[in-house]
Formats: sequence, C-alpha cells, structure tokens
Amino acid sequence: MEPSSSLVTVSVTKITTFTISLLFLISCSTFTSTEAYDALDPNGNITIKWDVIQWTADGYVAVVTMYNFQQYRHIQSPGWTLGWTWAKKEVIWSMMGAQTTEQGDCSKFKGNVPHCCKKNPTVVDLLPGTPYNQQIANCCKGGVISSWAQDPAGAVSSFQVSVGAAGTTNKTVRVPKNITLKAPGPGYTCGPAKIVKPTAFMSADKRRVTQALMTWNITCTYSQFLAQKTPTCCVSLSSFYNDTIVSCPTCACGCQNSTAGTGSGTCVHPDTPHLASVISPPGKSDNTPLVQCTSHMCPIRVHWHVKLNYKEYWRVKVTVTNFNYRMNYSLWNMVVQHPNFDNLTKIFSFQYKSLTPYEGLNDTAMLWGVKFYNDFLSQAGPLGNVQSELLFRKDESTFTFDKGWAFPRRIYFNGDNCVMPPPDAYPWLPNDSSRPVTSLLLPVMTLFLSMAFLFAHV
Repeated sequence: MEPSSSLVTVSVTKITTFTISLLFLISCSTFTSTEAYDALDPNGNITIKWDVIQWTADGYVAVVTMYNFQQYRHIQSPGWTLGWTWAKKEVIWSMMGAQTTEQGDCSKFKGNVPHCCKKNPTVVDLLPGTPYNQQIANCCKGGVISSWAQDPAGAVSSFQVSVGAAGTTNKTVRVPKNITLKAPGPGYTCGPAKIVKPTAFMSADKRRVTQALMTWNITCTYSQFLAQKTPTCCVSLSSFYNDTIVSCPTCACGCQNSTAGTGSGTCVHPDTPHLASVISPPGKSDNTPLVQCTSHMCPIRVHWHVKLNYKEYWRVKVTVTNFNYRMNYSLWNMVVQHPNFDNLTKIFSFQYKSLTPYEGLNDTAMLWGVKFYNDFLSQAGPLGNVQSELLFRKDESTFTFDKGWAFPRRIYFNGDNCVMPPPDAYPWLPNDSSRPVTSLLLPVMTLFLSMAFLFAHV
C-alpha cells in the first residue's frame, strides 16, 4: 500500500528541518575553528620547524626555527615563549641560543646534570649581547620577531637543543605534544607536530647540499579574541572642510572605573602628582596596560585628518598616539584600507608597502616607521606619538569628498583591528543636504514651539 501524500509531505518537512539544523550546527562549528582567519593576510601564520641534525648516544641534537609568515603582525618585547610536553621521558641536556625558564627535578642524575628535566619545559630567547659561544644564527633578540613584510631577515628566530632519553632513529623518536606559543601573551593556537620531508641545507659556498635526519613542522595561527577580550586601539577623524572632530567611540576599549575596561578599568590622569611612582612601582615589572584617562580608554589612538585639497591631489595627515604608560612600541606598524591607495603618490617619514591579498585589488597599505627615526613609539607622554602625511592623486572616476569617502574603511595597529567611529558620524561636506536639515531644523522648531507656548499664556 503506497503512503498518502500528506505522510510524504510530513516526512519531507522533517527531513528538511533536520537538514537545516544540521547545516546550522556545521556552520557554527566552522566559524569557531576559523575565527583566527584574517582576510587581509589569509596565509599568515608562524611555522615552527624542528630539524634533527645529529644523533647522540641517547637522543639527538635539533635546531628549532620559528618563521613569522604574517605580513604585518610581529612579536614585540618581552618576546616569545615556547612550550611543549614531551611524548616520553626526554630531558634537555643543553641549549644554545635559548634557555628554559625552569630546570625541574634532576636529582636522579649523577655527575652531568641536564639543562632541564621538566616534562613540560618552557623556552625563552636569550638577550642581545649573549656571549658568542652561546649563540647560533637568528638567536638572541630577546624574543622579538619582525613581521614578514616589514623585515623578512628579522622574521626568523632559532635555537639549538640537545635532547636525551629520546629515540636515536627515525623509528623511535617521538614528536612533542601540546605545543604552546605566547607572544608574549596568549593569542596563538598551535596545531600538532607533523613529520614532513627533511629540510635541505645549502653550504656557505653553495656547492653542497645536506639535509636534516628528520623534520617536523608546527603551525600556529593568531586570534585577536584569544589575545585580549577588549580592543587595543581606536580611530578618530577630522577634515579641513568640517569643524567636527569625530573622537574615538566612548568606551571603545573599556570604561573608566569598570572591571570590563582595560585591565581593571583604572586609568591615570596626566596631571596626577607622583605620576612616575604610579607607572613603575619600585622593584615590580608589569606589562598590564596602564592607560591615560580618556573617554575611549584605548592604549593606542590613530587619528586620520584630511588636511588639504589641491587641483589634482589631496593630502592626509596620520597621527598615532600612545596612551599606555607601561609600553614602548618598537617595530610598530599600521595597516590601512582605503580605496585611493592605488593612487598614492608620496608618503612622508613613514615606510610603505602595498598589501594585495587578492589579485587586482590595491586598497590596503602597510605603514611603519623609518629605522632609527620614528620606528619607536614611546610610552604615554609628550613624546608618545608619531605622525606622517600621505599625498594622493585624484582619480576623476572615483574621487570624492562626499559621504565620508576620504576616510579609511578599516585600520589595524600591530595586527589588531582598531575600533572605528560609526559611519554616520564621519565629517561630511558642509553642502551636504542630509545633515544641515537636521542641524537647522531643530533650532527653528524649538524657537517656533517656544513662541507658541509664550503666546498661548499671554
């Protein structure tokens, strides 16, 4: 007996509902796993390469190298911290170019004591000025790694480690687990170590190629949400054709005297007596932001000012201000999205590189300071700002000052997305009809109602 059409309809409806629910769950799980994706740097990551270069009596010697393939996100002072969990009962006999923060319990060893006996060691880079007999190439920079676009030569960090109580062949060695990378705080999520094709090394005279005995890779990706729960920068706007200065949104990075704000929500007024003692308590080092009291409570503010209008060009002034009393930003950089960057003519006192993650689209630029001139952004105070000007050529087919076109769509500072003002708050041209109607109509209506009220009571 064939089922009735009503039963078929009910069955199809149930199946459809189930399918939609399933797709919704899949999309949610997909969103969670890809929250670190950056549309402006789709291939950006930190790749850790572990090359076994020599077998020893009870283990191996390896060179561990971190490559920062992120275009504009770097690791700043106090530098990276790398950790993992050994798969067996390995120990670290010695290290060059780095050190573990703790030795652990090595009491079972007599005579020659290992560098570290912990099951889950934590490794940090050595500081500049380390004796040469403790260095290897690309080490000893205090954990600071430049971004790939800003300085490819400085985007690498390496150290050498001698591991004992481990396997002595490709069959018996076990890769470490639970790799963690802090740079210097949380933000990076590292995948499992994967054994790959051994790395090939070219000799100094480029006449001989050798290869690692074994190689495995670890890939780490960044998420701003994991790094900090609140934003770290905001954007303000102004222009020559409008007296309005659009400030950073109120409470953009936190609110004063609120636990939801920056750090504890506390801030410091610049005219506070004994300011120095508040900023740096004696004998205490604290990297928690201590910001100057503002309405936005952001450590960094980027101000975009449309400065001048010429016949064939227009000029912008960009100012980056540091409101953080506890942080000097070295190797800082800024990424700006604006449709006129394909017509950038000249930039003054900043370095510039076009970022084109998608072919045929040139609307994103990376800006950073000139070395030994303004690549160091001092902490809050009179010197806590850097600035430059950009000159754009006008394209008659696209150029306009109307409806906020002259302002950026998005700005990143040191890889973190800055809070932008709402689009309807942008300074508009004075002759725009949509805004003056409101500003003129309100006083007229108020005057009219006041007069009507007055005459009604005469």
